Amino acid sequence: MYSGKYVFSQVLEFVSKYEFNKCVKRYKGDYHIHELDCWNHFVQLFFGQLTSLESLRSICLCLKAHKGKLYHLGMKKYVAHTTLSRANEQRDWRIFADFGNYLIRLVRPLYADSPVPGIDIDNEIFALDSTTISISINLFTWAEGKYSRGAIKMHTLLDLRGSIPEFILITDGKYHDSNALDEIPFYADAIYLMDKAYVDFEALYRINSAGAFFVTRAKSTLCYSIVEQNFNIDQATG
Repeated sequence: MYSGKYVFSQVLEFVSKYEFNKCVKRYKGDYHIHELDCWNHFVQLFFGQLTSLESLRSICLCLKAHKGKLYHLGMKKYVAHTTLSRANEQRDWRIFADFGNYLIRLVRPLYADSPVPGIDIDNEIFALDSTTISISINLFTWAEGKYSRGAIKMHTLLDLRGSIPEFILITDGKYHDSNALDEIPFYADAIYLMDKAYVDFEALYRINSAGAFFVTRAKSTLCYSIVEQNFNIDQATG
């Protein structure tokens, strides 16, 4: 019979508790906290993510069913879903944002030389897009979407070498996609891929001024003149 560590606890060993606690101390996340500290809050959400549980209630019920194994999973104890929900609502989000950025900085160099399928160039390549998530306008009064419904937008800049997020911005549903370009730092020689929702000439000029490149779809009303053509392109391939 196998008597080693559980797979979850082995995966958790790759997550630096020391670095996480630095983020907690930065924002005093455990100040006056007795029942569910920040680390155990993170571990329980991490458990839910890896096991594809779809709700806080599912996470809590699953951990309760295995309460005799929690110590070996790296957790102190299970909590009620209301406690977990209250922690999500009240805890400083910057703790998790800073730790997420730390993990991204740690992982991105590991994929710096990974090939992008179908593309043979050495430049950094990023894909920019947003996704709209419907939510309850009664619970999230700040998140106004179209047609008086609740919605948030998650604007994501994805590094195609390793499919790792480089930048994430969460806004209300009415926030225009092109405005996200005002928040993104651009790297020289990098290539940014985006659709026509991001055609904002002032922002695209900033990409050009940073020494970077952009590829976007043209709007039907776009006025332009061709300055150069490459006639060696096979039109059948697109």
